[in-house]
Amino acid sequence: MNEQELFWSSEFGDNYINRNISQSFLNSNINMFKDVLSKTDEIESILELGANVGMNLKAIKTILPDVTIDAVEINNEAAQKLEKSNLCRKVFQEPISTFNTKEMYDLTFTKTVLIHLNEKDLKVAYEKLFERSKKYILIAEYYNPNPVTIEYRGHHNKLFKRDFCAEIMSLFNNIELIDYKFIYSKDKDFPLDDITWFLLKKT
Repeated sequence: MNEQELFWSSEFGDNYINRNISQSFLNSNINMFKDVLSKTDEIESILELGANVGMNLKAIKTILPDVTIDAVEINNEAAQKLEKSNLCRKVFQEPISTFNTKEMYDLTFTKTVLIHLNEKDLKVAYEKLFERSKKYILIAEYYNPNPVTIEYRGHHNKLFKRDFCAEIMSLFNNIELIDYKFIYSKDKDFPLDDITWFLLKKT
């Protein structure tokens, strides 16, 4: 595994779990996914790349209780918790870079995951989001018009901002932007750490 994959599969990845399991975080997630899913139709299957313990999937299940979900998660502790949650049909405990399946999904997505990937792995992640999607792709990440590296909790080369949406659209011709929205970290009702989400559709 590369530097970033080792980092997230280690103790730091274990500690990340406890910082992101609050009810307020879940409520903000529900609000975001309600907005996103209102722009879609007939979502029966979903794949999340980098699911952690499933706070995104738990939010989705409150909106689409019968949806079938598969997830990829590199951290062993998080993957085990996710399996025990029964949110998913399958949990693949491995890096996104090695994940492989022939399954197709109505929606594939990442949320604050691409920002932590090694730049060399981004194209592979984009391809997996695109190739495994029947219809929709959601990217919810930290936006910046140009690639920048940000210090992350005292660590270097572990968080990157860029225009992920433009990059994935430049790779594939048959894809269009459906909607996008910024969620402010100081929103009085549903804050979400300055995330910008982009919903894309295959054409």
